[in-house]
Amino acid sequence: MRVQMAAAPSPYGIDNVVYGSPAGPGYATMAAPSYAMAPAPTYATPPAPAYATPAAPSYGATYGAMAAPTYAPAAAPAYATSPYGTSPYGAAMVGGYPGAMMAQPVAYAPLPAMQWPYTLDSGDRLRIVVFGQDGLTNSYVLDASGQIDMPLIGIVPARGLTTDQLSARIADMLRQGFVREPHVAVEVEAYRPFFILGEVTQPGQYPYSPNMTVETAIAIAGGFGPRGYRKAVTISRNYGGQVYRFQTPITAPVRPGDTIQVQERWF
Repeated sequence: MRVQMAAAPSPYGIDNVVYGSPAGPGYATMAAPSYAMAPAPTYATPPAPAYATPAAPSYGATYGAMAAPTYAPAAAPAYATSPYGTSPYGAAMVGGYPGAMMAQPVAYAPLPAMQWPYTLDSGDRLRIVVFGQDGLTNSYVLDASGQIDMPLIGIVPARGLTTDQLSARIADMLRQGFVREPHVAVEVEAYRPFFILGEVTQPGQYPYSPNMTVETAIAIAGGFGPRGYRKAVTISRNYGGQVYRFQTPITAPVRPGDTIQVQERWF
């Protein structure tokens, strides 16, 4: 017995499907875009800046070569002339250095001792003798104001006077109704001290001894310091109400009240 199998029906009708290359969708070929060549930009060349030439300065009536300037030489500084002479050591000295300027009035001449009459000042002790007047004869010390106080006549200004000038002043005051013909003698019992500063071992104030020199004063102050200048010193001296400052060798005499400045050497 022969059994024939029937083909199952295709729900999708695959028996009717024709297999092959289906026609693809029709895509139109796009033409390539046409790019127009852009023209090159044109740059205008800027004009060169115009610089105006400045006019030459006019000097005077015409313009030409300038004359060289003329400088008047500066006048030399005027130093007051000392009434006591000029320095035997050359240039003027102020503060121990040639040419240095100072505000205070000073004179610049180291003078011989005979041209420096001794004048009295604070610290001097005087022996005043009025002949025939034992009550007036006594020792007097000039006070800080440079005066002495005597019986009968009271205060007597003595600063800046020599001993002879003070004798005459006391006699004139005694003659005013106290003593008919006074005879007065004045002598210095003890001088005022001197001062020494700078490059010495022991600077300070020291009693004055007659006929002292700078060298003696330095020895009293313990000698030169290790950096002391040993050839000359600066002395400040008050005379007649004015300060005289000068440089002098160490053999020069010292006066009561002098201030000695020992400078520092540089090498």
